[in-house]
Amino acid sequence: MYTLATIRDTIRVTPNKFTSDLNQSILTIVRGDLEGLVDSELGVVVAVTDAKRRGEGKIVPGDAAAYFDSEVTLLTYKPQVNETVEGFISEATEFGAFLKIGPVEGLIHVSQIADDFITYDAKVPGFVGRDSKRTLKVGDQVMARIVSVSMKNTIPDSKIGLTMRQPGLGKKEWAKLKKVVRTEKKKAPPKGGDSE
Repeated sequence: MYTLATIRDTIRVTPNKFTSDLNQSILTIVRGDLEGLVDSELGVVVAVTDAKRRGEGKIVPGDAAAYFDSEVTLLTYKPQVNETVEGFISEATEFGAFLKIGPVEGLIHVSQIADDFITYDAKVPGFVGRDSKRTLKVGDQVMARIVSVSMKNTIPDSKIGLTMRQPGLGKKEWAKLKKVVRTEKKKAPPKGGDSE
């Protein structure tokens, strides 16, 4: 789930950054420090959208830089279990497909691709369903549901498990509408009575 979060932090600004707009300097510094960072509470910091200093800077003896208390607005992505996500297949391997969802990738294990026996075809590279003949290859746009999340300190170390074994998930052309046939039942005559 994408969210906007506001945090307060103390930002170190070196003297060569004093000549330009101070808020712009703080924004540039914070973008370099925080974008791409993984936080256990916030998730992945996708972008720093704003940074404003709050008050005057503080100087520490022996350091030419000034430290400014600042308010920073972040766009973050934190995957949630049972969240439905949409993305593109970025890689296909024998054990599953990787789905690019925002700033991270999740794994759809081969057993979670569809309710069918799935085989991997290295020539495509992609997958084919034995009975349904459904195909899944690199570049396909799909919908999946998050079933597990393990966020670590870096994006490559974080793990997201996905499934497409539900109606409405997978490629759009996989979704088929089932015809609903309504039948009316005839009422049985009352027991013990005459039927007219």
